[in-house]
Amino acid sequence: MHKIYPSFLFLEDGKKCSGWSFSSDIVSIGEIVFNTGMTGYQEICTDPSYSKQIVMFTYPEIGNTGINYEDNESTYFHVQGIIARSICLQPSNWRSRISLVQYLLNNKIPHIFGIDTRFLTSYIRDKGVMNACISTQRLSVYDLHEQFSNYNKIIDLDLVSQVTTLETYNWTKNSSNFSFYLFDLVNIKKNIELNVVVLDFGLKFNILNKLYSYGCNIIVVSSNSSYEDILKHSPDGILLSNGPGDPSVLFFAIETVKKLININIPLFGICMGHQILSLALGASTFKLKFGHRGLNHPVGPFQYKKVDLTSQNHGFSVHADSLPQDMVDLVYLNCNDNTLAGIVHNNKPIFSVQYHPEASPGPHDADYLFSHFINVMKKFKLNCI
Repeated sequence: MHKIYPSFLFLEDGKKCSGWSFSSDIVSIGEIVFNTGMTGYQEICTDPSYSKQIVMFTYPEIGNTGINYEDNESTYFHVQGIIARSICLQPSNWRSRISLVQYLLNNKIPHIFGIDTRFLTSYIRDKGVMNACISTQRLSVYDLHEQFSNYNKIIDLDLVSQVTTLETYNWTKNSSNFSFYLFDLVNIKKNIELNVVVLDFGLKFNILNKLYSYGCNIIVVSSNSSYEDILKHSPDGILLSNGPGDPSVLFFAIETVKKLININIPLFGICMGHQILSLALGASTFKLKFGHRGLNHPVGPFQYKKVDLTSQNHGFSVHADSLPQDMVDLVYLNCNDNTLAGIVHNNKPIFSVQYHPEASPGPHDADYLFSHFINVMKKFKLNCI
């Protein structure tokens, strides 16, 4: 049986909550956000997009299925901490290798449980995201002021440089033991090979796995790769990945994407990639009050005649009215708050979405975006259009 220790959650505005931890020595600060998914805690802990964030799970108990060796989204964890109502001590799943509790202890991930997450989620929705501190110490008002004053807010902060790859590499394996559900997989394998360059702004392995499942040759490059470096790989398509932090401060990447827009190479942006592409097209971005983080966010066209259920994780969004209307079609909206969720260029093979089509937490509603990307690359490579 694991020993538990009294712990505290301090919010930047002075709010304090008491709970428990399996670690005796914790002090961790980050931006507190909430995720509404019923599962996916392993993917969330290892998703680079959660860099510098403390994630609160709204589902009342996490850890039920343990931790396996296949579902990590990167090589190590990125969260500043996790908050839960309850953490399961005895997981039950045939893929489980260790418990979530042991995973937290092995990786020294700051955590607190026993928190009224329903109340705290409502509080964050009302007040907005802010910095928070998980601690096993009773910090004084003075100590907290010092802690928070020395910690930067995510807005205007470049986090991509801290999570992007330092070296170019080829993705040559599928880290998942499960085949993706693809209607035309047999036909895809018979077609010509496609080189896809992925700009790593903090990408998830599942994006690479999805491209690999379609038979692509995948080259992953750093976020600060130049226009010339990208073209050296003779890409048939370019994917701009997800990532953490404020997209508006990534000046070099934005300038690089501006140059990529001017050539006829298919370009696909996901989340941070969508924001950077939009900025390169002349748009502006803003920080959401509490962001979109969960598994079943409805997204649909302006008329809402068809809705896709999507996985989302972002704290910034694009001002829809700041995009050049004569150049870009605004094709998708988030049905919850009408923020922009997807764009298509009018006369170039360029499109992007503000959600994760590779995630497939249950529905495969957005899987067609990858097959569309593949088909566009094939047509351009064969000069069919």
